[in-house]
Amino acid sequence: MLNHVTSRDLVEASEAATKLARATAQIARERWDSVRSVVQTKSSAVDLVTEVDRDLEKFIVEALVTAFPNDSILGEEGATRTGTSGYRWVIDPIDGTTNYVYGFPQVGVSIALVDGDNNAVAGAVADVARGRCASAAKGLGAIVDGLPVSVRKPESLAHSLIATGFSYDSANRADQAHCLSFVLPMVRDIRRGGSAALDLCSVATGAVDAYYEQHVKLWDVAAGLLIASEAGAVTTTLPHGTVVAAAPNIADALIELLLRTEDDTF
Repeated sequence: MLNHVTSRDLVEASEAATKLARATAQIARERWDSVRSVVQTKSSAVDLVTEVDRDLEKFIVEALVTAFPNDSILGEEGATRTGTSGYRWVIDPIDGTTNYVYGFPQVGVSIALVDGDNNAVAGAVADVARGRCASAAKGLGAIVDGLPVSVRKPESLAHSLIATGFSYDSANRADQAHCLSFVLPMVRDIRRGGSAALDLCSVATGAVDAYYEQHVKLWDVAAGLLIASEAGAVTTTLPHGTVVAAAPNIADALIELLLRTEDDTF
């Protein structure tokens, strides 16, 4: 499809991702009440996966193969497909599975189209509990339910509400806790919602002023980083892998702080 990318191609991809993310979120809502009976674990005893995760990934993959047969596919639950276009769909069918199992309303569906350097060029994140959907196409801005969104401009880092997340690996969690001990005293407060994709969309809408997290995977953040960036956030990945999205006027201060914590942690 996208050997020669045009704005029209990107809009088409973004609209397709939006439609598919919304449909997937609807299925996730319908199956929410029954999810606890089909829970397993993945990388650790606290890293949950459900039958719904796998069913929704299959649903997304089948739709993408039909609509974009030349593109590659990578899914969190193991889906892989090699295409010829040079572009790849990266999908997280349920971002926030632990929340999903517990009934905590911070669950997202993330679908992104990335280029050969794993930079997203189109994507969407659907909020399962709230029924909203954020989307973006590279260079064309970010929208939520069809309306443009933009980041807040907090007075300073000290006046900023910051989102973050934690790994399911105990050693990684120790690193993250150490980092948090540096960050928390320097900001207004911290929020941990449990879905990186939705946290990044919260940066885009101004619900939080920045997001950072260590040890994330591409499917966790690909669509959300694009949405945040297109809404005006500064986005980057630091040397040890910490992903950052921040309002422009606090980005330098947050990045400097995180770089100091990385040097002290690793």
